[in-house]
Amino acid sequence: MEKITIGRFDKADFPDLHLENISVKVDTGAYTSSIHCDNIVEEKGILRCTFLDEEHPLYNGKEFRFSDYDIVFVKSSNGIVQKRYQIQTTITLFGKTHRISLSLTARQEMRFPVLLGRKFITKKFVVDTEFFDLSYNKKQK
Repeated sequence: MEKITIGRFDKADFPDLHLENISVKVDTGAYTSSIHCDNIVEEKGILRCTFLDEEHPLYNGKEFRFSDYDIVFVKSSNGIVQKRYQIQTTITLFGKTHRISLSLTARQEMRFPVLLGRKFITKKFVVDTEFFDLSYNKKQK
């Protein structure tokens, strides 16, 4: 399979979540991918969270509910292990839709609401940090 060149950041669609043009950062230093959520609560087998992205007023504050999720333990770059909830969903980049696992985490201090890690990038993309928005620009044409 030929790998597609992706830049250091881009915009992606998440069809299962009905989210479009969400900013994503490609992070080869991270193993897993994550999405910025707040108010993450598990009750009676249902996981609820609020999507946060000030660039997208239609999505900012939108509540999501998941009945299918996992609990994972993620080690941060400073070595601290965090318990996180993880969902399976889809992401569209370069006109192709892929399955992706996203851990739910509060990323208030981060510039991008979604981080794409190596587990997702491997075998699909090669990263060239000189570029950005390659998928988004292709979509606009």
